[in-house]
Amino acid sequence: MSEVFRAGKAVISRPQAPVPVIIAGQAIIAMRCLSVLLLANELGYDGIADFIHRSAQAWDSTLIFIASQMIFFIELRCALTLMRGSRRGRLVYLLTQLIVLCYLWTASIGWIYPEIFSISGANNLEIFHRLILHKMPDLLVLLLLFLPASSRQFFQRG
Repeated sequence: MSEVFRAGKAVISRPQAPVPVIIAGQAIIAMRCLSVLLLANELGYDGIADFIHRSAQAWDSTLIFIASQMIFFIELRCALTLMRGSRRGRLVYLLTQLIVLCYLWTASIGWIYPEIFSISGANNLEIFHRLILHKMPDLLVLLLLFLPASSRQFFQRG
């Protein structure tokens, strides 16, 4: 410990994450936390209670509600682990986004019931357009994790 104070530098055991990875991890955390705060503000206490009450009416609604909460916490965990260089965190985040995209698409076009989380639209093309616009921030985060050379090299190291 005294070497740190004498030299003025800390010994870092693992390389620092590149800027795109840090931005992506912080963006995941910020987007998820802000979405919860905005939803709570929009619904208010009575709206949240009503939403939870409606979600608990049937087993399928309850399971989808619990799965959405699990995905929320998995995404937060992925954000923390991918900033430390975990390939698994990056791939699990990609997997959660694919699951969410598939569920939103199928629920929005009416193939899966209940439609707790769905996007409304006049036809399938409009629903798809709104879905892509809704998922655009997550797509940009995925681009930051997979596209820049510094990000790819960071996750390829042993």
